[in-house]
Amino acid sequence: MRIVIYTQCILPYISPRSQRSWNLALNLAKMGHDVVVYAILGNTDYSEYESKYKIQFKELGPSFFGCVRSDGKRQTIITRGLRKIFGRSFQFPEIELSWLVSRSLKKELTKQPIDLLITIASPHTIHWGAAKVLPDERVKCWVADCGDPFMGNPFHKPPKRYERIERDWCSKVDAIAIPVENGEGAYYPEFRGKIKVIPQGFDFENVTLSKYERNPIPTFAFSGAIYKKFRDPSEFLKHLCALDTPFKFIVYTKAPNEYEPYASQLNNKIEFRKYVPREQLVFELSQMDFLINIKNESSVQQPSKLIDYAQTKRPVMELSSAFTADEKKQFHDFLTGDYAGKIMLPDIEQYDIRNVCRKFIDVCNETRR
Repeated sequence: MRIVIYTQCILPYISPRSQRSWNLALNLAKMGHDVVVYAILGNTDYSEYESKYKIQFKELGPSFFGCVRSDGKRQTIITRGLRKIFGRSFQFPEIELSWLVSRSLKKELTKQPIDLLITIASPHTIHWGAAKVLPDERVKCWVADCGDPFMGNPFHKPPKRYERIERDWCSKVDAIAIPVENGEGAYYPEFRGKIKVIPQGFDFENVTLSKYERNPIPTFAFSGAIYKKFRDPSEFLKHLCALDTPFKFIVYTKAPNEYEPYASQLNNKIEFRKYVPREQLVFELSQMDFLINIKNESSVQQPSKLIDYAQTKRPVMELSSAFTADEKKQFHDFLTGDYAGKIMLPDIEQYDIRNVCRKFIDVCNETRR
């Protein structure tokens, strides 16, 4: 098949969507498909991968509004300021992706037909751009991949005026791919028949684990984004600040400032680390005594970090934003090495990128025009 993928970023930029896009593209190419990837590439050389696999990386940008690039270049101070003013109301700066996608897709279709078009969100403005061009008989199947919902997202409620745009692309797409079955409720009822559950995909081939030895003091870690009231560690951090016992809490985050004022109180008991490639993250997490997962106060989303956690073979404690009395007791059990309360982690076989790629091909074969 000739497969074209649209996404904002791919590796080396690290995010759930960039890694999903990257793994999907490379493994579809390994299966023998002719793959084209559009992303805001920046100054990254992909020639090694283009020559090794039957795959093309094409520049979606440049972005004049300051959308993040695959080489990690950030927005300017001016565009960051404009995002604070216009971000929620006008989807700034991601609204620019809608124009970039529609313009490049029109050009791509002048070359040859597309068997499978995959648009990857977030941001959902990528779907909006494709909807400006489609339907088109030269595109046999369009799958919109939604790691998170848009209008039905409990973490970020967009203005109601975007309902019309969401209904438009949902009416044109052949299939809507979501990672968890419970996520159906975040989409309009009339389009739920198009929903296909395709889990997040991970390449397990290069994953190695550390030989675990218990740390001199209890050492535990959390990786990922936090959201006030929805996935909020504040009560947990307050409890850590009150503890006299020694411990080390390691946090992988892009925004360490979100942990203030607790971080200054915890001093050297908390350590912040930048996001690292998935293989490195799993290796480092496998050195921890245990891992922390904060529950989503939402049934329509599931943190992809649980698959990373499952690979580490380390026990995981799950806590709520409220950090209840029972959870406090369980946490103290974990500090002493009693992991009886650890959660059951998912079977990672379903997340193998090879199985995920096959699901996309199956969906295409089922729905293609």
